[in-house]
Amino acid sequence: MNLLRTRGIVPRLVAAFALLAMSASAVAQVPPPAHWKTDIATFVAHDRVDPPPQHGVLFIGSSSIRFWAPTLAHDFPGVPVIDRGFGGSAIADATYYADRIVTPYHPRLIVMYAGDNDIAGGDSPQQVIGEFKAFVKRVRRDLPGVPVAFISIKPSVARWTMWPAMREANQGIRRWAATQKNVRYVDTASKMLDAHGQPRPELLRDDGLHMKPAGYAIWIAALEPVLADYGFHTTEH
Repeated sequence: MNLLRTRGIVPRLVAAFALLAMSASAVAQVPPPAHWKTDIATFVAHDRVDPPPQHGVLFIGSSSIRFWAPTLAHDFPGVPVIDRGFGGSAIADATYYADRIVTPYHPRLIVMYAGDNDIAGGDSPQQVIGEFKAFVKRVRRDLPGVPVAFISIKPSVARWTMWPAMREANQGIRRWAATQKNVRYVDTASKMLDAHGQPRPELLRDDGLHMKPAGYAIWIAALEPVLADYGFHTTEH
């Protein structure tokens, strides 16, 4: 009797595990949150009214890119720049909407800052590395060979407890980029730490997360030679 019961339980357990596996797979394929649709629709509507430059430098990513919009053109004078940052976004969001906020501009260089929110949302460093690889692959599907520069995930006061995971993601992306053609890892994180390896609060706003102009100055200095390598030379500030 016990043997018969055991034989009846095993198939049910197998079926249950199969169903769980199918559910997990379905969850993994769910598109990014619908609330980004408003941000993306705004970009698309703006592009219709005031088309951005073609073949320029596309800056894409989360709030650190979005907050750069008011000064981005001034910070890289003479360079045709496009800001497509939307606050709170993760790398996968930029990948998902690439057909609307990457491909239409035919950029000659893409600069990405993202991954900060990925780690804060619970992603592992390995997931962040994988998402960046997926972004590059998606972009290259429509724009073969376009260079992509990844700005290192920044250390911040607000998310300092997450820094070990962020640093591991940075290191993984740096190692992968070194094996790829036209993928660049731009180290800004090391310059945003003090002599004791702590985040520099003077670079950050009162929220301890987003940057003041002093923080962006570090990014500008790190990016100018990268842009120059791809033919984008700034005029005098």
